[in-house]
Amino acid sequence: MNQDEFWKGISPDARRQLEIRSYAQANLAERLGTTGVEAREISGTAVPEGLEAAWIPGVVLFPRRVFSQPQRGFFGEFARGTEGPLAEIGMWPQQWAAARMFAGTAKGFHIHPPHLPEGVEPEAWFRRLFIEEPQNYALRPYPKEQWDAMFFLQGIVEMLLVDERPGLPRRTMRFTIYGDDLPGVNNAGIIIPAGVAHALRGGSSQDVLMVYGTSTTFIPANEGRLASSVEASPLPEAWQDYLSGKT
Repeated sequence: MNQDEFWKGISPDARRQLEIRSYAQANLAERLGTTGVEAREISGTAVPEGLEAAWIPGVVLFPRRVFSQPQRGFFGEFARGTEGPLAEIGMWPQQWAAARMFAGTAKGFHIHPPHLPEGVEPEAWFRRLFIEEPQNYALRPYPKEQWDAMFFLQGIVEMLLVDERPGLPRRTMRFTIYGDDLPGVNNAGIIIPAGVAHALRGGSSQDVLMVYGTSTTFIPANEGRLASSVEASPLPEAWQDYLSGKT
């Protein structure tokens, strides 16, 4: 049926502004970089087959098993020093921390500066690390740059990653991870390399509880921020005018 005829029961002004949402689902690689996916769709110990051209080099998203303990709580393991994703890539955190995000809030984007060997151009260095010798984990200077490894005890988290390293494609990854209080296929851990901007926001009415380890100890100067105004809580414009003495 002609769309004008189909919608003739509403005003012409409304028809001119009308938009119809498409429910057609894009393929997984497209959704990963745009509307987002769930952790269960992409988590594994390696880059999922078919996502090589959409994946940010060095990022690891791995499934975690959470055990419910009736009338007591739940138990979920994250990392072992001798096996699993962190052991495989040879990165063991030097500092562990926890954070709480109140419901309806967000963090980021944050980014940490990669270490560059003296006399080596960034483009050549990153190509060597992640394209030419991606399994040569001994090359990675973990003690000299901050990599993050994290998981979530509570809540639903939407995470966004953007690769900002010269010489590598600027890719975006967007996915949702569930906290251990919601045991299931969306429980996952994430490893984020230096040079990859990352942000997260709560995806439910619950507070988010996160635990994270870093390959170096915290250094404020290494905590770069991009488009992080979402973390601010601006006062109403009238209040700001009053406080500044405006009439």
